[in-house]
Amino acid sequence: MSELSSQGRPTGKASPLLELRRIAKSFPGVRALDGVSFDLRPGEIHALCGENGAGKSTLIKVLCGYFPHGTFSGEIRLRGAEMRFRGLRAAEEQGIALIAQELALVPKLSVAENLLLGREPLRHGIIDRGALRASAVRALTRVGLEVDPDAPVEELGIGQQQMVEIARALEKRATILVLDEPTAALADRDAGRLFDLLRELRRGGVSSVYISHRLEEVLPLADRVTVLRDGRTVATAVGPSRDEVIRWMVGRDVRDLYPRAPRPGGDRAPVPLLSVRGLGLELERGPGVHRAPLCEVDFDLAGGEVLGVAGLMGAGRTALLSCLYGVARGHVQGTIALAGEPPRAPYRAPAEAMEAGVALVSEDRKRYGLVPEASVRDNLTLSLLRRYAQRGVLREEEREADCRRQVESLRLRTPHLAASVGRLSGGNQQKVLLGRALLRQPRVLLLDEPTRGIDVGAKAEIYQLIAELAAGGLGVVIVSSDLPELLGLSHRLLVLNGGRISARLESDATPESVLAAATARVA
Repeated sequence: MSELSSQGRPTGKASPLLELRRIAKSFPGVRALDGVSFDLRPGEIHALCGENGAGKSTLIKVLCGYFPHGTFSGEIRLRGAEMRFRGLRAAEEQGIALIAQELALVPKLSVAENLLLGREPLRHGIIDRGALRASAVRALTRVGLEVDPDAPVEELGIGQQQMVEIARALEKRATILVLDEPTAALADRDAGRLFDLLRELRRGGVSSVYISHRLEEVLPLADRVTVLRDGRTVATAVGPSRDEVIRWMVGRDVRDLYPRAPRPGGDRAPVPLLSVRGLGLELERGPGVHRAPLCEVDFDLAGGEVLGVAGLMGAGRTALLSCLYGVARGHVQGTIALAGEPPRAPYRAPAEAMEAGVALVSEDRKRYGLVPEASVRDNLTLSLLRRYAQRGVLREEEREADCRRQVESLRLRTPHLAASVGRLSGGNQQKVLLGRALLRQPRVLLLDEPTRGIDVGAKAEIYQLIAELAAGGLGVVIVSSDLPELLGLSHRLLVLNGGRISARLESDATPESVLAAATARVA
């Protein structure tokens, strides 16, 4: 593994503040890290990227003392001296602070109490409230957070709570911040504030290890990027392109990420599998006040076709899928004709849609799709229990066989069918949702943001599955905010603007033409 600039030239090298040398770590049956090397310079933001399962989380747990010395091989060196951390506290004492995805704050305690928890200033054996508050104000000022130090931390937004975590780390004199997917739950505005803070801390000499699969935020922020794949260091680079990072992460060129099934019908007009006419949705917002998020939408979908739906937030994309699946809250108008059947009113409930052969994979898998504590088996068959029931008893052998076939066909990585879905990676959770939809053998599959929150490697596998399903004759409607994804997968695109179709584009459309249609003024 060598260090390269984005042009492939060797870069200059400052003396490292932190070095991890040839780190190896195994679990029963799994080699999580296989000789990983990584270094961090003073006042540097160094991004750590890789697919789920690449070894990122294991590496930072080694670095932060979660896995103590003796449970792994290799060296950790800080300011040139070898470190043998026995736990998280030992790493903290050396100035290494972990900002995990699940924030370690006590909700009922005040901001000030959280900031100095375990290190409260005492006077005659009693907490000195004045000194506590004064220290909290200084810590909050350092991160630019204007909140009441006496307010319970549970009253703060998630972005503010994250700033409190960072302020607490800095109050402990941390010189190295390790941030694990720090923007996973943040709105764009809060994420922007976090980036500004990390840049300001960098100017003050604080170094950061930044773990994220969101390349659009990593690349402008990081001074260097290190990519792990299969527990090994693949590359460390200054200013790499998005395509380079993706190629290192998944081991193939970015152009191969978007397989597309053959166009149904070839050069001939395909026979419609689904015909939608005059589809509209009206929402009541009080006496006499109505809003129409969807209006007069017409389109056809052929078997074997992937139809992309583009548009800005609020354009009506999710409303369209909700109307097609019978979950829209409001008055739905128009007609639907499926598989040559006579036109009928839109489905009134998901049960009707599923019975007709329409399946939906929601954009929010945790809220609307999965039961995290339940097993892979139970989540796969959640909507199909009647199929396996006989006189009130589940035919477990048949259910098990169907689940195993689905796991194999979707390349779903799970230790066993009894494993909790909540313990799987985001990509594999998404495959469970797909698997459940496909067990019903639908004719039309509706996908709402199918790759949101999953890494590049998992996305590539989902894309391959979509192409294979379309090649097998399934009609697919996909809503996505990722324009390269839509353009790469779709045979045709509908662009929604203000609830109406503003453009119908072919597969040779450009991002510019899509955005022009999505942002055009609607009469």
